Amino acid sequence: MMTDRVRLKVLGISYSQIQTGAYALILAQVDGPYRIPVVIGASEAQSIALRMESITPPRPMTHDLFVSFAHAFGVKLKEVFIYKFEDGIFSSELTFTDGERQVKIDSRTSDAIAIAMRTGTPIYTTREILDETGFVMEVHTDDEDSEDATDENDSPVDREPKLENYAIEELERTLEKLISEEQYEEAAKVSEILKRKRGNK
Repeated sequence: MMTDRVRLKVLGISYSQIQTGAYALILAQVDGPYRIPVVIGASEAQSIALRMESITPPRPMTHDLFVSFAHAFGVKLKEVFIYKFEDGIFSSELTFTDGERQVKIDSRTSDAIAIAMRTGTPIYTTREILDETGFVMEVHTDDEDSEDATDENDSPVDREPKLENYAIEELERTLEKLISEEQYEEAAKVSEILKRKRGNK
């Protein structure tokens, strides 16, 4: 059974092209080329994006509260297992232990991933699910990317043209404001731009 399991990691989040108002969580095969898209809701996307960008909200979110509760009672999350894919829905289970007992709890995959990211817990799925739902990410060259960055009128397409032109100090102030207003999705975008700018200094 263990040899049939494949370890996954969180790669990123994008807008879902399948369901309006939803997002696609992209899971990547560890040491492999496959990616698995999981449709999740806006609140779960915010929770995962915050963790990806190492943003600490002013008040604990639901997943933070769950982790704090488990730690307070000496309960540890051992693993997340995405064990079924049916009718377009992934089913997952969380395996907890207190050092003596081991308990498996069913969970929405989005919640399971959000909790796993906060505890550094490994995420697994089956080879069958990977083969059924996975895809191989296409690799584009820099020339292809530059060509894709123009629209039909040959004008550049920039997802965040205004934010990209902000100075680092302005971005930091914007980030603080968005977090205080609990606009976590936008905060994650600003945080990503900040990372790129700081890396280029």
